[in-house]
Amino acid sequence: MSAPEIRPTLEADLPAITAIYQQAVREGTATFELEPPDLAEMTRRYRALIDGGYPYFVAILDGRLAGYAYAGAYRPRPAYRFTVENSIYLDPGFHRRGIGGLLLERLITECEARGFRQMIAVIGDSTNAGSIGVHTKGGFKMIGTHPNVGLKFGRWLDTVMMQRDLGEGASTVPGK
Repeated sequence: MSAPEIRPTLEADLPAITAIYQQAVREGTATFELEPPDLAEMTRRYRALIDGGYPYFVAILDGRLAGYAYAGAYRPRPAYRFTVENSIYLDPGFHRRGIGGLLLERLITECEARGFRQMIAVIGDSTNAGSIGVHTKGGFKMIGTHPNVGLKFGRWLDTVMMQRDLGEGASTVPGK
């Protein structure tokens, strides 16, 4: 297997990203969204992240978009401005090939370069061993679980909270 190319997302990638996310909404518990957003909505979300100064990457393998990852605001209040929340989604045909870890690694590097200090992973469903494993390998520590906070497919779901320092983390106070 060749190594995937990890590169910044282009608007031309959004139809494939939308298809991956729609399947995740329809069939999975990684997202607590219940109705799959259309291409127009995914384009709006993408532009809001890019315009907000957040990174967004895709993984291309064998000419196909295998997955994507982005960071966005953890919370809207200004005191959270140095903290991001990450998201990673893969085409199911590309699971268990290390692509999620490569996307996360690139996302961490870019968030550090942009001056962010903390990254939070809010993982849908405490049985999501793949995502928990990718984040653990990426240096995240478990900070808690919110039990039974989502209801999807007729069952209650937890969210798992994980966190890691970026760059200097909390060891210094940023200038802005």
